[in-house]
Amino acid sequence: MFRPDTLALTALLALLTAIGPLSVDLYLPSLPAIGRDFAAEPAAVQLTISLYLIGFAAGQVAYGPLSDRHGRRPVMFAAMLIYCVATLVCALAPSIEALIAARALQAFGSSGAVVLARAVVRDLYDGPRAGRELSLMAMIMGLAPIVAPVIGSGLQAAFGWRACFVFLILAGIAAAAAVRWLLPETLRKRAHGPHAGLIASIGVVARNRGALAHIGIIAAGYGGLFAFISGSPFVLQSVQALSPFGYALSFAAASAGYILGTSLAAKLVVRWGLDRTIGWGAGALAAGGVAMVLATAVAPRAVAGFVAPMTLYLFGLGLAMPQALAGALQPFPERAGAASSLIGIVQQTVAATTGALVAQALGATAWPLVIGIAVPGAFTFAIWAMTREVRAVRRSGSGRR
Repeated sequence: MFRPDTLALTALLALLTAIGPLSVDLYLPSLPAIGRDFAAEPAAVQLTISLYLIGFAAGQVAYGPLSDRHGRRPVMFAAMLIYCVATLVCALAPSIEALIAARALQAFGSSGAVVLARAVVRDLYDGPRAGRELSLMAMIMGLAPIVAPVIGSGLQAAFGWRACFVFLILAGIAAAAAVRWLLPETLRKRAHGPHAGLIASIGVVARNRGALAHIGIIAAGYGGLFAFISGSPFVLQSVQALSPFGYALSFAAASAGYILGTSLAAKLVVRWGLDRTIGWGAGALAAGGVAMVLATAVAPRAVAGFVAPMTLYLFGLGLAMPQALAGALQPFPERAGAASSLIGIVQQTVAATTGALVAQALGATAWPLVIGIAVPGAFTFAIWAMTREVRAVRRSGSGRR
């Protein structure tokens, strides 16, 4: 078992959390090929992302409160077993409808890793220290969007899209083994009583205005990210004529902005505090959206005019999102699982809706995708600016519980 308050545990939590983005980003270069294989329209293929996000949100309703009662390790291990079985079904899917359904179940499993990794951080830390840990986790996890599309494009070229899901099965088995043998139990006090049920626990969190304001920041910024994830394979490969490998490189270049943002946040948040770090990130999100609108208006088919603003957007997301997560979890040391669940429910629902709307509007231009990124960026900054007083939280000492 890894000991709490060590870099090894932080790295393990980051790698477990990376199961979620890996499951989305690995097969993105294969989306056009899946459509051709099943004779499906882009909107139908995109449902493998949107239904994934809905399944992800549904899983988070259960995992957080359950882990508050039964512990982090056993619930996360069960989630990883569900993930492995569902991923096997994805690899064997005979139709687009079967793949969509299997993706929803796959997401139900993978959501456990994300929810419970956040809960483990809240078990151990609070305040800016929690923000620092979440930033370090996000920095390590941020390698997934860079590496995954490149691996996925190679698997697609060599073996076809089903090989991507075989790869994910192996990753899921490794994650389950890590939970079983390396992850310590961090829950000190288990939830009991009339407010310990699934809905009741989430209701307690939902009545906290400061937490809701932080969740709004997370959801808005994340919505733009999933507009990019769901729309960019078609825009960059069909409208801007990139190859699957060229798309993977462009996606990786933009994702590097996220790693830069999280690495900078890990250094600054202890000195600046949560709110100031979130503010700079929200400003970068809005600026990236505005820059993308201007670049598309001037040179609509220029790849750099899309990728560079998206890099700035993801840089801002890396600055803001881990700190907003810490702010949302801060008031709930004994309901960290429920708080993490509510964050995920709202976050994934907004992301799924944004991605689906962008996919439905896609056509011969990049404008639906550009608008789907610029509007969430502007909303993130507006929420941060208008809720500063509501989100004010008491200062903590060292940040160690």
